[in-house]
Amino acid sequence: MPLIYMIRHGEAASGWDADMDPGLSEKGRAQSEAVAREIEARVGRKLPLISSPLRRCRETGEPLAKAWAQAPRIDERVGEIPSPVHDLKARGEWLRGFMAGAWSEAAPQGGIDFRAWRQGVVEALTGLAEDTVVFSHFVAINAAAGTALSDDRVILFRPDNCSVTIFETRGASLSLVEKGREGDTKVN
Repeated sequence: MPLIYMIRHGEAASGWDADMDPGLSEKGRAQSEAVAREIEARVGRKLPLISSPLRRCRETGEPLAKAWAQAPRIDERVGEIPSPVHDLKARGEWLRGFMAGAWSEAAPQGGIDFRAWRQGVVEALTGLAEDTVVFSHFVAINAAAGTALSDDRVILFRPDNCSVTIFETRGASLSLVEKGREGDTKVN
């Protein structure tokens, strides 16, 4: 059964309420180097790489992609949760409120079906046929963890930047093998 190493991106240069697609901060670049070494030591071989299309995830994957001489496949399904709000300040406020809720309470907004988005995250992972490294986001990791644990909360835990959460796929289901390192982290 495939193991999925789902990595939250490194620290972004700015927050979700300040930039639509920030790259990594200097600290985030150092974190991405460290997590590349961690994955190489942990798995001991090259694995397929998948990344969210957003800069902070693509940049987090660069050190491992370079070491393994391969480009990550971009998959929008492991991307950031879409926001129905485009004003950056209001977007941050919306996200904080959304994260305090449950998926069963997440009514569509602005043409976005959040439960379908969550299912897309899960399908991206359960569709993998071999061990894979996935560079993704705080809410997407929680969406997968909640599905694996049959927990309806949007946020179950606070994966730190560049923490590694491990899932195992079993056909159309996920199981949580190991939660990533938690931190007093902000969503960015």
